[in-house]
Amino acid sequence: MNNKKMGVFILVITFFLLSVFVSVIQSLNQEIKALGCFQQAGCRTIETSLSVIHFAFGAFGFLFALAFYLLVFSRGEEAIVERLEKDTERKLGEEKYSILSKGLNDFEKKVLAVVREEEGVTQNMLRLRVDMSKAKLSQVLQELEKKGLIARQPKGKTFQVFLKERL
Repeated sequence: MNNKKMGVFILVITFFLLSVFVSVIQSLNQEIKALGCFQQAGCRTIETSLSVIHFAFGAFGFLFALAFYLLVFSRGEEAIVERLEKDTERKLGEEKYSILSKGLNDFEKKVLAVVREEEGVTQNMLRLRVDMSKAKLSQVLQELEKKGLIARQPKGKTFQVFLKERL
């Protein structure tokens, strides 16, 4: 059960308990008026019951605070968890890239770095960014494709270059 549903459930129980406590206190107050409580034995029983009710109000306060916390602050926790997951994923990608780049030559590293920065970069734009001839870039891209690191898709008279796996 997620935090919001749990918070609503606890809140409903809390308000039910509150109504029970209030009705018990009202009935005890009516008994007090009826007995005209001063120093009678029945008055001590009512006094003890009121002490128990005060304890119950403490429990009510705790349940209400818990329900409020689950309803209001659960979104913040979900955002923190999501951010941590993204950060972990990014770090893993950087580690993969670091390990992978050790097996590549300088030209392949340059090309892969640009493709990693800009997914779907066209081959013409890539050539300008890495400062290579068309022939050399084509050769490097073929090698990266053979290694299973990139994929090229036709786009007009050129190709778009994508990473096969997010690094």
